[in-house]
Amino acid sequence: MKSTELAEPDVRPADPSAPAVRPATADERERRAAANAGEPTVEFTDRVPYDAYVHASTLHSLQQTLSKDPGEMSFLMVSQIMELYFGLTRFELLETQRLLRADDVWGALAPLRRAALHLEGLNASWQTLRWMTPADFNRFRDLLGEGSGFQSAMYRHLEFLLGLKTPSLVRPFRRQPEVYAELVESLESPSLWDDVIAVLARRGHAIPQALLDRDTAEEHEPHPAVEQAWVRIYEHNTPDNHLRMLGEALTEVAEQFGDWRYRHLKAVQRSMGAKVGSGGSAGVTWLQRSMARVVFPEIWSARTSM
Repeated sequence: MKSTELAEPDVRPADPSAPAVRPATADERERRAAANAGEPTVEFTDRVPYDAYVHASTLHSLQQTLSKDPGEMSFLMVSQIMELYFGLTRFELLETQRLLRADDVWGALAPLRRAALHLEGLNASWQTLRWMTPADFNRFRDLLGEGSGFQSAMYRHLEFLLGLKTPSLVRPFRRQPEVYAELVESLESPSLWDDVIAVLARRGHAIPQALLDRDTAEEHEPHPAVEQAWVRIYEHNTPDNHLRMLGEALTEVAEQFGDWRYRHLKAVQRSMGAKVGSGGSAGVTWLQRSMARVVFPEIWSARTSM
């Protein structure tokens, strides 16, 4: 079973009870600055516009720790920041897919490059947990129970979109019907790499029809025809070779995502060594096996033949 329709990126509607942010023109901003003598506006008739847009007061109410240990705040907030980055990266990759399906390779480069930068920001998040030793983590770890980053639905969406398909990993969400349905759809839908391969076929590269028609709920197996397509694409480093630019942008996304997985592994080793994971996995061993799965495999293997 597969889905061929690409859903629009998930943009949640604003709280209808919250005041709308009123648009303003450049002329209005100039008049306001003149009336304020260059000082910022400090009087508003309703909710502060920044909070109405960013919902900062809501965001800062979501850090509900389970202990009084001050280090838990870092752990919780960094986890929440990573969740936001997972969602933002997925948003950009869905936009990349939409443009590739419209055969707009040039247009797809912008969201794909933004996705790589978001992943770079995601990677930087690990830096603020480098202080955590096993003793630090142990002060609140037991209170987490079976809670684990392994259970992040948004991370699974991101993995599936990048082509890392594991059907069993949707099972933890079966008792959350909406989340489960969205994950099943994400699992069964073509990955970004599937859409890239379809673009290669439409641009005249010899991609077998069986590869284009495969069950996209299953993880893509590297294929020599895809590898050879990339070898040929990289032979021409010209300004109009948009496929080569696409290959480099995909490489950056894959590399940054690989860096995140490596930093995750090192953070686990730093904070808990080889202990079993909170979610029931083998911890470090599980992460090492996960890292062996390559994102966009032929974009890497093709480099041997270039």
